[in-house]
Amino acid sequence: MSRDAGRFLRMSYVVASVAGVAFFVMSVALLGIWPGHVLEDETRTMSPEHPLGLTVSEQRGRVIYGREGCAYCHTQQIRYLHADMARFGSPTLAWETRFDYPHLWGTRRIGPDLAREGSTHSEDWHFAHLYAPRTLMADSVMPAYPSLFDGSPDRPRQEARDLVAYLDSLGRARELAGPEGEAHARTACQCPDDEMAQMAFHATALNANPARPRRQGAAPKLAPAGNLGRGQQLYAHNCASCHGARGEADGPGAAALHPRPANLAGHEYTVDRLGYVLWNGVAGTAMQAWRDLPTQDLAALARAVGGFYVAQQQPTVPVDLLDLGARVYKANCAQCHGDAGAGDGSAVGELRITPADFRGARPSVAESLRALRNGVEGTQMAPWTGRLSEAELSAVAYYVRGFYQERP
Repeated sequence: MSRDAGRFLRMSYVVASVAGVAFFVMSVALLGIWPGHVLEDETRTMSPEHPLGLTVSEQRGRVIYGREGCAYCHTQQIRYLHADMARFGSPTLAWETRFDYPHLWGTRRIGPDLAREGSTHSEDWHFAHLYAPRTLMADSVMPAYPSLFDGSPDRPRQEARDLVAYLDSLGRARELAGPEGEAHARTACQCPDDEMAQMAFHATALNANPARPRRQGAAPKLAPAGNLGRGQQLYAHNCASCHGARGEADGPGAAALHPRPANLAGHEYTVDRLGYVLWNGVAGTAMQAWRDLPTQDLAALARAVGGFYVAQQQPTVPVDLLDLGARVYKANCAQCHGDAGAGDGSAVGELRITPADFRGARPSVAESLRALRNGVEGTQMAPWTGRLSEAELSAVAYYVRGFYQERP
């Protein structure tokens, strides 16, 4: 090999080495450093002035969430896709995770997205789900975490409490920022012509999670004669784990829930009432909403649930007994349940769980007496045996059944 050829070869190696290093540095700068600066600037400008951070307990829960590998199956990012927005709500903004390091966005949805998990499920539901997922969701593939408990779901250790506290914080910061926070982020975005960026502000709701209970909300009218076979199938798949195979509130997950699931066999329900509960859930309890089911499936499910109640011959109630029941109800029950039994009394705004609406759910006399004598654990309904006589308890138990209003 000539001297010139050797020099050319050596220079080629030097040039290739320098080019390789330069390409590597440029790649890091363009794909790592520069996007990081852009994201940091976007986060700072679009964030509210004082975003709510995590409490000490929630910070510990975040560490446990990462340690247990929850991010392998759950995302925390609603993407800029119509399917995501239809199911979960507004796409995630960068500032929502400004306190996350490292981030826990996740990449796979073996389980549902948790970006708006806060207020979607009750604390006792989370504990029962962590302790034994399949007692609540029969087809769940989530592993159980009994090591976070002292032998039962109602005896959580501090780690379980911290983890649930963290889960309940997800989505809270943006929700608390409110309309003012959304307006500030939209202005700071400076992207009126960027169709994708505007998707974060034009979604129908911030949190559209179909399982999130709502205290108020319209519900679709359900056909009174849904497909019974389909309804029984849906009930076995989605409801029996809590309400029991025959609707008697004795499912495998019932014992861990406070309040316990409704005894469907002990109540006669109107189709409208069942449709309302299935569509909106029961806020303050473990009863989630089922807005992801089509209305024909909800109608089928309502028919299956209505079939658990077996009407029994009730004795003729003397007029003086009903008069006594009316007086007892007005003096002791109307402030919560309302004058017409609609669950809209003057004290409702102060209650965590909305009282029973007797217009759409008529309890059996035995079920009504049980609630009056024992109260309803986990709710504001206390026992009345210390204030009412047996005659008064029986009178008001019969009286509240008269509020029932079946659709003509």
